[in-house]
Amino acid sequence: MSQTVSIVTLGCKTNQFESAAMSEQLSRAGYRQVDFDDGAELVIVNTCTVTAATDSQSRNLIRRARRNNPQARVVVTGCYAQVDPETLAALPGVALVIGNEEKKDFLQQLTSLDNDHIQISVTDIRQVDTAEILPLSSFDQRSRAFVQIQNGCDAFCSYCIIPYARGRSRSVSVTDVVLQVETLSQAGYPEVVLTGIHIGNYGKDLQPQLDLLALLRKIESSSFHGRLRLGSIEPTELPDELLDYMCAADWICPHYHIPLQAGDDDILKQMNRHYSTDFFYELLCRIQQRQPDAAIGLDIITGFPGETEQQFRDTCILLQKLPFSHLHVFPYSRRPGTPAAELKEQLPGNIIKQRAAKLREIGERKLTDYADGFIGQTLDIVIEGGVTNGQKKGLAANYLQVHVAADGVEQGDLIPVKITKSCAGILTGEICR
Repeated sequence: MSQTVSIVTLGCKTNQFESAAMSEQLSRAGYRQVDFDDGAELVIVNTCTVTAATDSQSRNLIRRARRNNPQARVVVTGCYAQVDPETLAALPGVALVIGNEEKKDFLQQLTSLDNDHIQISVTDIRQVDTAEILPLSSFDQRSRAFVQIQNGCDAFCSYCIIPYARGRSRSVSVTDVVLQVETLSQAGYPEVVLTGIHIGNYGKDLQPQLDLLALLRKIESSSFHGRLRLGSIEPTELPDELLDYMCAADWICPHYHIPLQAGDDDILKQMNRHYSTDFFYELLCRIQQRQPDAAIGLDIITGFPGETEQQFRDTCILLQKLPFSHLHVFPYSRRPGTPAAELKEQLPGNIIKQRAAKLREIGERKLTDYADGFIGQTLDIVIEGGVTNGQKKGLAANYLQVHVAADGVEQGDLIPVKITKSCAGILTGEICR
């Protein structure tokens, strides 16, 4: 019988993509994949290290793997493994710790597992200057496909450990990206999502130097058919030429994910974010003028060290006037190894929690107002898995969740739906036959 394996993933879409690629390679190598709680013989924990809390989650998952199967051998990878491999190697059951760069060769690493000797294989990722795409032809139980176009980050925001965990910004070649997009499109995925750590920086390290707009034009001229969605893009990396192109391209989802991070200029400076709140407001207005119905998602951190009550109120005022649809709120978490962790006036957790709740209320109202505007309209949605109360959920191009009757639709179908109802930002509709 083949060896059982389970992969558990924390963190961003880049980690999810890399886990999917490892999963495909394991299946081809003869491993039998089982649920994490079933107690696999081999468990791969793909970690996140954005906050101290995610570090704790990763350690708990490693301990759970051993409780599920005391004989399990645990392989740890991801960003936590990259920045602190020794701590993870000391946990019971860990047989191998590999860094992010070693993911591409992880099958070879598995062949040398030794029950008596814990192995650590972690490259100094800041010395890596190229990006290699992990081959991937399918996504289990997913209706949408993801393509990693870039890795690493050069921004060095004061609260963020990612440049140390992912290395410098490195772009996948245009040829490799286009081939992956075409392959997944031909495999029947109606939507492909371009992901990375810092995709707005795409192409600056390539020879000849390119940018995200050049990549999009190459994809447009390829055999790709379907719709394309872009991952998070920094506000300083959306020039008018790129906006004009995206607005005119009906095959690109009218959905922007733009990190704001703070609604106060002094806090933005302390975060090492290189724009002002006025710049951000004007950017969102330019997007709305070009695409009035576009979805705009924002990331914001609350409770940054020294954030005053007035600065928080100013953030709330800014958010209320910004034209956006989705708000992702992140309570600040002190991350050792970052400049922000050394700042004085670290806020107490109860204050941060209260502020996060207030921001989420603003976000919920914005989403409800945005979704209500689509009642009576027809949206193309991609059907996702699972059935709840006789309905399946799908995702519209503008990132709204839509529920439809489950009869006659399958996961991965791209169908037109007339919207009949909106409730708390979730739409319900009828399939246009």
